Amino acid sequence: MPTILPSYPALRFTGAEILRDGEMQSRSIAIADGRITRGPLTEVNLAGYMILPGIVDLHGDAFERHIAPRPTAPFPSSTGLRSTDRDAAANGVTTAYLAQSWSWEGGKRGPDYAMAMMQALDSYRPQALTDLRLQIRCETHTVDTADRLLAAIQKFGIDYVVFNNHLDEADHLASFNRDELYAWAKNAGRTVDEHLEVIKQAHRQRTQVPRYLCRLADRFDELGVIYGSHDDPDGETRETFSMIGAKICEFPTARSAAALARAVGDPVLMGAPNIVRGGSQSGNIAAEDLVRMGLCDALVSDYYYPALHLAAFHLADMGALTFPQAWAMISEAPARILRLPDRGRLDPGRRADLTIINSETRAIEATISGGRITHLAGEAAHRFAFASMGAQMAAE
Repeated sequence: MPTILPSYPALRFTGAEILRDGEMQSRSIAIADGRITRGPLTEVNLAGYMILPGIVDLHGDAFERHIAPRPTAPFPSSTGLRSTDRDAAANGVTTAYLAQSWSWEGGKRGPDYAMAMMQALDSYRPQALTDLRLQIRCETHTVDTADRLLAAIQKFGIDYVVFNNHLDEADHLASFNRDELYAWAKNAGRTVDEHLEVIKQAHRQRTQVPRYLCRLADRFDELGVIYGSHDDPDGETRETFSMIGAKICEFPTARSAAALARAVGDPVLMGAPNIVRGGSQSGNIAAEDLVRMGLCDALVSDYYYPALHLAAFHLADMGALTFPQAWAMISEAPARILRLPDRGRLDPGRRADLTIINSETRAIEATISGGRITHLAGEAAHRFAFASMGAQMAAE
């Protein structure tokens, strides 16, 4: 099959409210060759719309449902990634980190599956509309996988890792919820007894874990990998991770962990669904409370892409932040945290990453990622088509 080269339209959007320099402004914005630019170009009248920086999502596992809509009904990874790509684009996401576990838990969370996902994404990436990347969620008690993990990170260019520890959860299930433990073991392709033995083996690594994490941290620094921790239960845990260089505090489950992160300058990430639903689905601290206390820097999709833009509007509607401040939590702040200087703001020369929202309905009607139109629907689609026809008639 012939190679289809990506198309980068050269357009100027007029009439919209545009987020620039921390405020909504009535002005035009142009894109060409994949970048935000200046100059007279074919105009698209977007009066009645908001043009916002593309959403940068640092942690999402919605891809799991696209690959396996039901636990017993998996589809090829390529199909799932294509569906994830479209899902992200339809919800204004222009950069998306897919949160893939690397764990003793096995199954879809095990190293073998993680390696397969790295290969699948590497193969799919040339077709991708969204800038799809993998975040590795590394269980702390995976000491014997160090060489394999580091080799994979280097081979596939993984640039973001978070550490987490699910052993306490496993111990709780073993003692108080055998039915859920059975389901966990079944998903990993094990009997309950086999799964309990794996948990015991993980516990036996506890004396080696500190040295293991330090080894990984040293190598991550050499490779330029940004790393952090997930589900910190308290300030002491966050301080320990911070001291080894794992500076990102992702989904702290208690205020003390977020407060310690703030005290030492570590960015705090929380789930956007937590904001939209009014609290954590697992009973942990409410993300909106952390935002109001100034203890949250950025929001991520977690398990649901639509929650990202809905959370920004919710925070503004509730008076927790201004709308530009709220939108920055899903665009400028995450781009800064992951050291992505070419995105997150609508400045000339940056990547043309735009999320275009109907001001009345608040529906995302267009997404442009890296200068390519990745989603187009509703009235916005008619505006783009009309502009295209006008340009063709003028040329004739």
